[in-house]
Amino acid sequence: MSDGPPQDVVVPRNHDLVEVSGLTVHFPVRHQGLGRRRRSVVHAVDGVDLSIPRATTIGLVGESGSGKTTVGLAILQLCRPTSGSVRFDGVELTKLGSFGLRRMRRRMQMVFQDPYGSLDPRMRVRSIIAEPLAAHRFVARRERPGRVAELLELVGMSRSSADRFPHEFSGGQRQRIGIARALAVQPDFIVADEPISSLDMSIRAQIVNLLDHLQQRLGLSYLFIAHDLSIVRYISSHIAVMYLGQIVETASRDDLFRRPLHPYTQALLAAVPIPDPEREIARKRIVLTGDLPSPIDPPAGCRFHTRCPLRVRLGNPARCVAERPNLVRANGTHSVACHFADLS
Repeated sequence: MSDGPPQDVVVPRNHDLVEVSGLTVHFPVRHQGLGRRRRSVVHAVDGVDLSIPRATTIGLVGESGSGKTTVGLAILQLCRPTSGSVRFDGVELTKLGSFGLRRMRRRMQMVFQDPYGSLDPRMRVRSIIAEPLAAHRFVARRERPGRVAELLELVGMSRSSADRFPHEFSGGQRQRIGIARALAVQPDFIVADEPISSLDMSIRAQIVNLLDHLQQRLGLSYLFIAHDLSIVRYISSHIAVMYLGQIVETASRDDLFRRPLHPYTQALLAAVPIPDPEREIARKRIVLTGDLPSPIDPPAGCRFHTRCPLRVRLGNPARCVAERPNLVRANGTHSVACHFADLS
């Protein structure tokens, strides 16, 4: 495999590689009890705007249940949006049929969270990695063993690994196999859905370094989904923060960590451990009260108002309950959805 990017990498254009506008994903839910059926809706994602430039990593962070994975699945059209626009290299994906999506999906791949459940235990590694090659008819059958061997070496594994089954490998090695599978058809964009959350701490840095190396070598774009802000800070150039289906803050990595504007972002950053024991003891704690509200019945107005320490400090202003804040530019590339962000 050559050291440069794939020959079919798109020449940079005036638009970003991925452009998401007003993305909404609702899942219908049926309830049955006392002889009556009732329908409701899970507001998994509500009006998300997101852009991912070429050869760039955008980190998407938030608590479990905030809608991060659904955003990634909707971008890849693995779950169809309820409304909104998803453009990939200028092509509107939401309007494509199955044939058009099949052609576009070669350029978009996913690395899954669970390296144990995402690999078929009945298949040898060579078959797992070759599967997308066959599905997309990317290389001739006789060339597939050589391509599989190249991909294994690219992710730091020996060629002999191709003859083994997934259960013979550690979690970190399985994730490398998953990455090799995602790279098989030379994509331009990869959704990495919490790819290190189930791995040992000693292995996480290796996988993140591998993803960073692959980006430099192949010109990849990533949507890196995680809840570990220290890892997101290392790999991402820009970060978007999600809460209950909505993006509440976006900024460059350095701006977000230097001066977070949204109270939710401040709480997330306050939970990141600091290696210096003295600074860790001395720093201000932000404790959020209550649980994440149900996406079936999200709060009106600002969805964070039920747990917001800033709202309490300001005397519970009615605007937080009555009016949903828009994501507006605060300065430079920093945007925030909070009525009182300037007072935080």
